[in-house]
Amino acid sequence: MVQGLAMRERDTRDRLPRGIRFHDGERVFEMNERKTTSLALGPDQQFLSDLWDEHVRDEFVTRDTAATLDTMVPNAYVNHVPVMTGGVGHDQLREFYSRHFIPRMPPDTSITPVSRTIGTDRLVDEMVFHFTHTTEMDWMLPGIPPTGKRVQVPLVVVVHFHGGKLAHEHIYWDQASVLVQLGLLDPRALPVAGAESAAKVLDPKLPSNALLNRVNRTD
Repeated sequence: MVQGLAMRERDTRDRLPRGIRFHDGERVFEMNERKTTSLALGPDQQFLSDLWDEHVRDEFVTRDTAATLDTMVPNAYVNHVPVMTGGVGHDQLREFYSRHFIPRMPPDTSITPVSRTIGTDRLVDEMVFHFTHTTEMDWMLPGIPPTGKRVQVPLVVVVHFHGGKLAHEHIYWDQASVLVQLGLLDPRALPVAGAESAAKVLDPKLPSNALLNRVNRTD
């Protein structure tokens, strides 16, 4: 177990006030007035949490590439694991953020926080990412024209910090679930799920094992 590890669960929305919503084409960062704090966090962990919140704010709210890069070390890298988009170092990341990420976010994008885990130099953020596919999303769906379909998908970000700044981000999501919801992958003969996978993350009491109904064997 990592020394100093702390975890904040989705018990109340107050603990994770990082929802990002968009209204009438204007990006509005919905955030509680009080600072995101937890009695379980030490000052170093609180610093990492606040720095990550600032990074997300720069990406989604102020949409400021320079400010985003200012939260990162010069040789930082970002890897969206399912499609390997991102970049290494400020030059590549400046190109990526300014051309393929920030301007390629659907206007109704929102995030539902699920949990945040913070160690001595790493942070893991679990969330559900919601959007309507009304624009070509280079960073997530490169080369796929807008389908107009609504998507919700669980997404996990693993952030490593060094010297008081972000050193790297590994971003994971279920690309098969996204493709099912866009109508680009037929789930009927494959062990994949659509929006229901995100729904179960938000409500663990929803039924499990629906895909096991396909199993046809005798043990």
